Amino acid sequence: MQTVSAHGAAIPALGFGVFRMSDEEVERVIPAALEAGFRHFDTAQIYDNEAALGKALHAAGAQRDDLFLTTKVWVDNYSAARFVASVDESLDKLGVDRVDLLLLHWPGNKVPVAAQIELLDAVQAAGKTRFVGVSNQNIAQLRDSAARSTAPIVTNQVELHPYLPQQALAAVAKAQGIALTAYYGMADGAVPQDAVLQAIGAKYGKTAAQVGLRWLIEQGHIALSKTANPARVKENIAVFDFALDAADRAAINGLARPDGRIVNPQGLAPVWDA
Repeated sequence: MQTVSAHGAAIPALGFGVFRMSDEEVERVIPAALEAGFRHFDTAQIYDNEAALGKALHAAGAQRDDLFLTTKVWVDNYSAARFVASVDESLDKLGVDRVDLLLLHWPGNKVPVAAQIELLDAVQAAGKTRFVGVSNQNIAQLRDSAARSTAPIVTNQVELHPYLPQQALAAVAKAQGIALTAYYGMADGAVPQDAVLQAIGAKYGKTAAQVGLRWLIEQGHIALSKTANPARVKENIAVFDFALDAADRAAINGLARPDGRIVNPQGLAPVWDA
């Protein structure tokens, strides 16, 4: 598996996310994901399936040293009384002593980013995670986080797809040595149905979804894929045997649009960059 390097972290470029998946779906699809070659798994406290993921990985015989596990702390736990305890709960559910990457899930509007970073640094210093990162931060917040954190910020996990390429944020992250991790890469189902992406895929015997994932990876981003269908897992990971050409990239870049953002929860999301 190709990796993305950021401040000493070698993060598998393609991850398997379990957002909005039931325990039953997680336990059914994880063996297929492991068999296909996935080793990077992404969950979160608010997904309420950390325990199912940990159980499925253990039952499938996955070796801990082979895995890259990411989870995210929910905004309700951004306090001295709850942060460490919530991370300990996540580790217990996952069945591990530490995760590979711990993220702040959303900046929210109740706890200053500086206080969030202080809490994140403390659990990293305590050995509960190898690396730390953030999620859904705008440019100003990312710069602030990078400047304040004693442990390097290795990623900002954000919505990123052809309709929302996040070019300004990507430029700032790159300058800071921070990788972007793309979620909602399928744009809530729009990418697989896109005629431009389908036409590009036809040149390589690939689907539009595979083209979308390949586009993310070729830019140096980490891409999160997802499916609850074990039969579809092999398709998701089969994106390392072709390359987009300049015409492909130009066509995909032309899909960006001002209203491309899908995820924007009030009270959690920051003021996004133009």
